[in-house]
Amino acid sequence: MTLDERLVKVVPSPRQLAHQELEFYAFIHFTVNAFTDREWGDGTEDPAIFNPEKLDAEQWARAVQSAGMRGIILTCKHHDGFCLWPSKFTEHSVASSPFRGGHGDVVREVSDACRKYGLKFGVYLSPWDRNCPLYGQGEAYDDYFVAQLTELLTNYGEIFSVWFDGACGEGPNGKRQAYDWDRYDRVIRDLQPGACISVCGPDVRWCGNEAGYTRPAEWSVVPQRMWNTEKIAAKSQQSDDASFRLRRISASDNDLGSREVLKDETDFIWYAAEVNTSIRPGWFWHASENDRVRPLEELLRIYYNSVGGNATFLLNIPPTDEGLFHENDVERLREIGEALRKAFAVNLTADASLTADSEEAGCVIDGVREDGYDAFWRAEAGKNTAEITARWEKPVSVGNLVMKENITLSQRIEAFAVDVLEDGEFREVFRGTVVGYKRIVRLGGIKTNAVRVRILDSRTEPTLAFFAVYEG
Repeated sequence: MTLDERLVKVVPSPRQLAHQELEFYAFIHFTVNAFTDREWGDGTEDPAIFNPEKLDAEQWARAVQSAGMRGIILTCKHHDGFCLWPSKFTEHSVASSPFRGGHGDVVREVSDACRKYGLKFGVYLSPWDRNCPLYGQGEAYDDYFVAQLTELLTNYGEIFSVWFDGACGEGPNGKRQAYDWDRYDRVIRDLQPGACISVCGPDVRWCGNEAGYTRPAEWSVVPQRMWNTEKIAAKSQQSDDASFRLRRISASDNDLGSREVLKDETDFIWYAAEVNTSIRPGWFWHASENDRVRPLEELLRIYYNSVGGNATFLLNIPPTDEGLFHENDVERLREIGEALRKAFAVNLTADASLTADSEEAGCVIDGVREDGYDAFWRAEAGKNTAEITARWEKPVSVGNLVMKENITLSQRIEAFAVDVLEDGEFREVFRGTVVGYKRIVRLGGIKTNAVRVRILDSRTEPTLAFFAVYEG
């Protein structure tokens, strides 16, 4: 079997496909750090300091929804070990705080708000617990961790994501915990089979940094050995180090999945990337950062490079010590949503003539007008190149070109180019590699009568499930 034949056998699981279709969703970092003005707590914090008197999870949900996000992942427990739910296995939780008179449950309030506003709900549970005396004692600590994980997965309805990082520092006995990742995964699969296990898990791959930097080409079919990349303790984050948060992708790992990179590999997996970063410099709220919310243009750039580059976008918004999103963050989220709705408001392809120079019977080009996998285009057997053209009777202003492969049949396209018609001749305006789940090519308002995509190389017959040109 050739390399290409082996690669196109790798497809996403139903849970991975559903996760990628969310595209853009929120991280919410909230714990005692909002009251201590720290990024990392050390586990010695007095629960009495946790009292967000105006906490309004519905305000969070409305703000997230306004940006066009489709889910929320809550830091139910960060490295400080403070639980945002009344865990039966520790006193270091909201039950020991004055919040809601000691009867509060932030996890419950957020999960309920998500359901009310049509958002998916996910949980972050830090494997490193700096408060738990069992940390570093092997199975005893794993039992404790699994007990808390079980609480989260059985008491709060459907979970779309369980988000683990690999943070691993020394415990009170001077030892680091050897996390039993296989055991954690089995618990999740048993209790929440539809949940994707992200970063330190087999379903969703970390992009490699926390600053919003992206690769020019983000492949979904990668070597199987990448499953363990973020689980290696020696590479994990062991202290609150800003350089870790801001590290860039190195040139050596810019390409993780082209034929050239994979030619000497033997085992492959579907492992799509997630880009995660914060709307502010820090992950938790600091009053000094209220005027340092990232500019709209920067956040839109990350959106186009992640969602528009075959990845998902996880954007963190930290609540204040009152339990609200700050007004500056809320306004920026509203602006993001407004900008995206405007950018994708008018699909010019609806009035275009669509043609392809090659198509398989039953998989014709008109199948790409609607977004979905029931109808799709595929080139005829034996063809790994193709041309697809959208034409209009009168000139139109083209803003964004969106292409989506039918990834239920794997990721196939290796190279493509985009041309626009000017003065009767096509001019190339963009050249790229990956399409995958979604590729957005920003055309910037060019006036033209036709846009052409040339698929220059594909692992086997290329497919498209969606093709659209939006007014700009």
